[in-house]
Amino acid sequence: MGRIGMIDWGIGGIGIYRRLKERFPRASVTYFSDTGFTPYGKTTRRELIERLERVIRFLREHDVTQVVIGCNAASTVVDDLRCGGIEVSGVIKPAVDLAAHIKPQDLGLIGGRRTVVSGVYRRGLAAAGIGLKQRIAQPLSGLIEMGEIDSPVLHLESERILKPLANCSHVLLACTHYPAIANVLSRYVSPRTQFIDPADAVVSRLDLSRISTGRPDVFLTTGSRREMRRAAKAAWAIDLKEPKRVRTL
Repeated sequence: MGRIGMIDWGIGGIGIYRRLKERFPRASVTYFSDTGFTPYGKTTRRELIERLERVIRFLREHDVTQVVIGCNAASTVVDDLRCGGIEVSGVIKPAVDLAAHIKPQDLGLIGGRRTVVSGVYRRGLAAAGIGLKQRIAQPLSGLIEMGEIDSPVLHLESERILKPLANCSHVLLACTHYPAIANVLSRYVSPRTQFIDPADAVVSRLDLSRISTGRPDVFLTTGSRREMRRAAKAAWAIDLKEPKRVRTL
C-alpha cells in the first residue's frame, strides 16, 4: 500500500486531484508541480521523457506506488516511459475513450501546441470513427497559472480560439487547466455546445484498492510555493496551505 502521485507542470492537475478527493476523500495523494522546469509542452520529446522518469523515481522513493500524469503534453509520451515497475497512467486515453463513448455529432478540441501537433487525439478518435476540429489554445494555461481566470486578455484569447468551434456539439478540453475557466469558455460557443472534461474518466481508471488511506496529502513544487498556492486558489478555490519546495531532483 502506498500513496498515489500526480504530476503536472503546474496546477492544472489540481482539477483531477479535486475530483479524486470528492470521490475518495481518504486516498493519500502526493501532488508534484514541476514549474521550476521548462514547461512540458516546450521541451524536446527526449527531454520530456527523461524529466518525467526522474520525477517518477523521486516519487517512488517517497512512498508513491501509482502515478497519474495530469498533463496532456506529458501524457503524449506515457507509453515510452521506463517506470521501474510503478504503474503510470495519463489523461489522453481516458479522454479519447470518453469522447468515443459520447459519440459527438461534431467534435472540437482545444489544447496546447504539443498535444494538438502530436496528432494523438486525431488518431485515437479516428479509430472510433469520430472526426475532429482542433485549435491550439496555448496562451490559456499560462494565463490560468498567473491567476487570470476572468481577465480581459483571457476573454479575448478564449473568443479567438473558440470562434471556429463555436457551433460544435461538443468541445473536448485537452488540457487539465481549462475546466477551471469553463464559465468563460462557455460564453464563446453555442448554448448547445457541451464541454468534455475527462477528469472523472481519469479518476475512474485509478486502482485505489492498493492506495493507502487517511494520511495527509503532500503538495510539492520545483518552483515557487507562493505562486503554486496562489494559482491553485484562484483556479480551483483550493488552499494548499503548506506546499513544499523540492530544490534538487
